[in-house]
Amino acid sequence: MSVALMWEARAVDGRGEELLAWAKAQVLEREPERRETFRAPQDRVLVITWWDADYADVLPELPEPDGRLVTRAVHRWRFETV
Repeated sequence: MSVALMWEARAVDGRGEELLAWAKAQVLEREPERRETFRAPQDRVLVITWWDADYADVLPELPEPDGRLVTRAVHRWRFETV
């Protein structure tokens, strides 16, 4: 089975590049099959990782960044391939 984890955060105004660099520098406990990083308006950063795993498996995830860098808690979603 294939599972995708999405991690999305919104930086404090003007700190989008810093949040993007922070997210790209995060090392996971093990490497996913694939990892992509995106940015969007309003200083948003999105990271998606793909895993050969079951939906309920425990998988490494990016942590919460320093609270002074983001405007709210990170949003996380888990999806399975159908």
